[in-house]
Amino acid sequence: MEFRNLRIIDHPLIRQKLYFLRSKETGSVNFRSMLNEVAALMAYEVTRTLPVKEKEVDTPLEKTTGHVLACPVTLIPILRAGLAMCDGIMAVIPNARVGHIGLYRDHKTLRPVQYYLKLPSDIAESEIFIIDPMLATGGSAAAAIDLVKEHGGASISFICLVAAPEGVRLLEERHPEVPVYAAALDRQLNNRAYILPGLGDAGDRLYGTQ
Repeated sequence: MEFRNLRIIDHPLIRQKLYFLRSKETGSVNFRSMLNEVAALMAYEVTRTLPVKEKEVDTPLEKTTGHVLACPVTLIPILRAGLAMCDGIMAVIPNARVGHIGLYRDHKTLRPVQYYLKLPSDIAESEIFIIDPMLATGGSAAAAIDLVKEHGGASISFICLVAAPEGVRLLEERHPEVPVYAAALDRQLNNRAYILPGLGDAGDRLYGTQ
């Protein structure tokens, strides 16, 4: 199964941590810390193509030319589970700005419902990473991308831990220019729109609300 918009980050350390994240024996504390670690590891690959510019720097011995990011980075976690991955990525990019999008999935219609939105005012000039551990139906992810575009966002990527083919396909149809970065592409969704084999409800496992 091939998707033009999907980038799988298949690092051995990520694969091992994903094993423990999938395990039902992993409690909230370890689940939270491991998800942060995976997000930090993914950040290196996700940011590989960020533009840089030259800047002069004084070393202890002389002046030289180094490189800094050419534009700001904005992280936009989808509440609430996206916050955990956001913390991991900020460990690598501590000066990133953070916006927030609050969406929940209506259990009857399976459609996303917005309840919160707070974005930086100048996201049009920023590299934007929308973050959610799970890409299931793709409805929430597509709605979040719609909102960011409506507020001027242009250079957008989506980062998740586990993706379902149904969700990747929806984003490919609705936002074909947005790359999707994931640690794994799982088999399918069940009749409740949970990813199989998946890892359960990421938000509940993060915050102990199962």
